[in-house]
Amino acid sequence: MTLSSMVVSRDWQEVSVLECILGGLHMDVAVETEPQRALSRLTKSKVDALIVDCDLNGTGQFFRELQREAPRVSTVPLVIMGGPKGKRDMEGTGAMFAFDKPISVEQAVRTLSAARNMILDGRLRYHRAGLEVPVTLSDRHRKRAGGRLINLSQGGLQVRVEAGFDTSEASRVSFALPGTKRGVNAQVEIAWSDNRGNVGIRFVKMASQMKHTLRLWLAQQYFAN
Repeated sequence: MTLSSMVVSRDWQEVSVLECILGGLHMDVAVETEPQRALSRLTKSKVDALIVDCDLNGTGQFFRELQREAPRVSTVPLVIMGGPKGKRDMEGTGAMFAFDKPISVEQAVRTLSAARNMILDGRLRYHRAGLEVPVTLSDRHRKRAGGRLINLSQGGLQVRVEAGFDTSEASRVSFALPGTKRGVNAQVEIAWSDNRGNVGIRFVKMASQMKHTLRLWLAQQYFAN
């Protein structure tokens, strides 16, 4: 899955640089030269990253209307660019990143990479990958029970557990990540359960390397869809 971006600018020299950088970051790019047309488009379709040239006439009004349309607009002004005068009122825009014109490629790559990582982190934090692999739950007394993993996220998982195991006592979970040589073994707590053996589990503690492996694996599943 490719991320999307919109550049609001008439400075075609700078736009061409941004298109190159965003393409290298695997982000689709739409260019709008009129702030009002950009706003109309934002209310109709989702854009992950919005880049606004604050030297463009009408951007002050654009930001004010964007904030008023917040319930209908599924993006925020992540990045702004422009000279010192154009960026003077940056605090009122809600922007999280900024860089100057003329664009320094090195600075723009750093800034846009950081914005992209923030977007991905937000998406992946809530992304659940559906899969069916064996899972083992154990309690503090080392009693174990098998089950099947239903879905998995960075924060936890849902499993279906064999009858006869008191899921409220579960403290650890282990399972293999398909396609990798590493498994997941983590301290957990039970978030919810039902009378059909379905259990929602939150990760409490996991080795940092294991957490990194899980995050990468989930990202691969996300972009494969």
